[in-house]
Amino acid sequence: MNTATRAPVGGINRQAVPVPVKVRYCLYARKSTEEEDKQALSIESQVREMTAIATRENLEIVEVKRESHSSKEVGQRAVYNQLLEDIRQEKFNGILTWAPDRLSRNAGDLGAVVDLLDQKKLVEIRTFTQAFTNNPNEKFMLMILGSQAKLENDQKIINVKRGLRARCEMGLRPSTAPTGYLNEKRTDRKCEVIVDPKRAATIRKIFEKIGNEKWSGRQTHRWLTKNAFKTHTGKHLSLGNLYTVIRNTFYYGEFEYPRGSGNWYQGKHEPLITKELFDKVQESIQDQYIPKTESKEFAFTKLIACGVCGSGITADEKFKKLKDGGVNRHVYYRCTRSKDIDCKNPPVNETDLIEELVKLLDTIDLDEIGMKEKIRDEISRYNKFRIGVLGMKTKERSSDVDLREYAKYLLKEGTITEKRELLSCLKSTLVLKDRQIALEK
Repeated sequence: MNTATRAPVGGINRQAVPVPVKVRYCLYARKSTEEEDKQALSIESQVREMTAIATRENLEIVEVKRESHSSKEVGQRAVYNQLLEDIRQEKFNGILTWAPDRLSRNAGDLGAVVDLLDQKKLVEIRTFTQAFTNNPNEKFMLMILGSQAKLENDQKIINVKRGLRARCEMGLRPSTAPTGYLNEKRTDRKCEVIVDPKRAATIRKIFEKIGNEKWSGRQTHRWLTKNAFKTHTGKHLSLGNLYTVIRNTFYYGEFEYPRGSGNWYQGKHEPLITKELFDKVQESIQDQYIPKTESKEFAFTKLIACGVCGSGITADEKFKKLKDGGVNRHVYYRCTRSKDIDCKNPPVNETDLIEELVKLLDTIDLDEIGMKEKIRDEISRYNKFRIGVLGMKTKERSSDVDLREYAKYLLKEGTITEKRELLSCLKSTLVLKDRQIALEK
């Protein structure tokens, strides 16, 4: 039994008398999301088993915590982290769990538990078959079992990688078959694929239309939509997924695994196209491809609606090479065509769009902008800078600032965040139609 010591009443020189420490348990049940734990007890099964033990042995359970998360990475389990914090806060001083590997399969989390035992904030860890207290032998055994679980994980990772590499060398890509193929369902043909009789011909036509007939990606996507083409999961092929398809080397017989590793393999599957056709497609889409900036963030997306079909407004970048070797970047806002694939609303350059927004500010009520609080905060921040950094004593007043001109300044010179904040303050929806902006009535 776990004990603490207390000096008896009547004399400080007497030997301390051990008294029992009341252990209040938190029942912690975890199921990992990893493959190796699929055969482990489910969370509710763990709770039932450990509750039965608590009832049989008259253990007090203060709280039950459930978690479904990997225990391989240190500090990534929110529920487990809260469990440790609750022990530090002395909400309970015992853990009831199915097995030591439910608590940790990494050295960091295991060390945190042992530290709590050393600090005597954690009195006991009770599992289905064992109990661990602040005893050198029991702590050593706990660390051995935790280290053994980590060793098993590490070995499984090595074995899985070796197995995947062996399958790749056999010409079998260990992943879901791309559109146009189907995964074999037979267990003796794991990772093998067969040609999809319903969709392979359409996939082949996609490559032929782009490579031989020089169709654009959007033109091809429109053709697929009108022909009601769907993947084997019953979903329409989006424009982005279409580009994923036509860049996939799997269709001519080769694949890279893992992606980006530089490890290429010759597939065992039947190719749908030739390498020559694939190369033609890559050359064709290279002229159509619109490079993106690293941030891929635009000032006015998701804030404006199409005035023709009601879809959203998205943005694209286009780059023009200059004679001196430089590059000019242009941003165009256009209809997403999510509600009408044939929407004729023309795109507008971001520079022209900003001019339209500036003109709009001259026509709307100032209350429509809803920026008064924002300006007050900005002036307060500016005054702190003037006084604290520049040593000035005079202060600007928000009443001296022209709200309309300030809003125009943000549209022209502000950051992307400031522009988005300004337009999000508008109480009405912005509508773009024929390159002109208006407020929805």
